Amino acid sequence: MLLQPRKMKYRKWQKGRSRQKGIATRGTEVCFGSFGLKAMGTKWLKASQLEAARKAILKGLKKKGEFWVRVFPYKPVTSKGTEFPMGGGKGAVSHYVCPIKPGRIIFEVDGVKEEIAREVLAAAADKLPFKTKIVKRETME
Repeated sequence: MLLQPRKMKYRKWQKGRSRQKGIATRGTEVCFGSFGLKAMGTKWLKASQLEAARKAILKGLKKKGEFWVRVFPYKPVTSKGTEFPMGGGKGAVSHYVCPIKPGRIIFEVDGVKEEIAREVLAAAADKLPFKTKIVKRETME
């Protein structure tokens, strides 16, 4: 499952400013499942890293329960070869990333016991390039 947008208005984007300060304002609550994996750092999450974490969750769940991926790598990153001279324009799109801020929920799991959910999310957390925290859904009572 290659995670990349089907269609984009502009093929190559500018890099943008690194937003080290601030926390996520959207996607910070566990909405679909009972347990979630929350990012505690700022990084660009590559599509390949997201896919590796997704496969780790899928392997751990063993067709029990369900899970949701709450982020999508929409930002193109370009690169040129190592031995290119200056000039010659911008390089080709090499991969896609999703900018992650602290507080963002990456994955959610439901339909399994708490210890299995924690084990599965910990396996996924090992594949990600930033620190994470396993959070539980706040019950409305």
